[in-house]
Amino acid sequence: MSKVGIIGGSGLYHIDSLSNVKEIDVKTPFGDPSDKYIAGNLEGKEVYFLPRHGKGHRLMPSELNFRANIYGFKKLGVDTIISISAVGSLKEELKPRDIVIPDQFFDRTQGRKDTFFGEGIVAHISFGNPFCRHLSELAYQTASKCDTDVHQGGTYINMEGPAFSTQAESNVYRSWGMDIIGMTNLAEAKLSREAEICYTTIAMVTDYDCWREEEEEVSVEAIIANLNYNAENAKKIIKEMVQKLPEARDCDCHNALKCAIITQPDLIPPKTKDKLNLIINKYIK
Repeated sequence: MSKVGIIGGSGLYHIDSLSNVKEIDVKTPFGDPSDKYIAGNLEGKEVYFLPRHGKGHRLMPSELNFRANIYGFKKLGVDTIISISAVGSLKEELKPRDIVIPDQFFDRTQGRKDTFFGEGIVAHISFGNPFCRHLSELAYQTASKCDTDVHQGGTYINMEGPAFSTQAESNVYRSWGMDIIGMTNLAEAKLSREAEICYTTIAMVTDYDCWREEEEEVSVEAIIANLNYNAENAKKIIKEMVQKLPEARDCDCHNALKCAIITQPDLIPPKTKDKLNLIINKYIK
């Protein structure tokens, strides 16, 4: 049976409709995840929820242990991740409280650990289309039933944070054709692809970044107010998506490493092979 991972962003720290709830403390070779995983049953499927920033929002974007978070989902048997994320809008038509299902990323982070590989093993995943197309289509179709405007496609520019953009930065991103801006999702998507887990983002627009001069500057208070407004929509989308997820995946995500590992197997250090066994054991024994 398919197991589903949910990553909750700012404003979404729990899912009320889970039954048979328990907390699971997962240990990983990459350190500790953001928090304990909340396991439960939703629409007949096993679901594991992780608050991205930890309970009480304790971790900055740059402090997140992305490798541990995704490895933890893999260890729990998750093959699908739905990520909820707060984003700023870089286009007039993407209004606060709208929902965007992006299809591209642009990286503006600084040295984040966004690969499981290294230490004697090299892999180059295909990442031209960074989201699972089938999962993103399901997210769009499901979100379109909500009482809010939903937009399919768009580029998510991943900034470093934790400060919001300057006006100069925001206007440059707009001139590049970027659509939304956030601080967290790119590393999650890369690591999910390496772990052969389907991944999509449901982006909740909270503000117009700081490019729109008639708007007040971005504030945490405004962002949280808009996130709370959309939190119920996010929970409804998740519930219906989980119900509609197929038992068997019909996409390339589950074979992402098939031709990606290029290191000669007998040259991989035993310690590294053991560390990555959960990730690579389908291809390298």
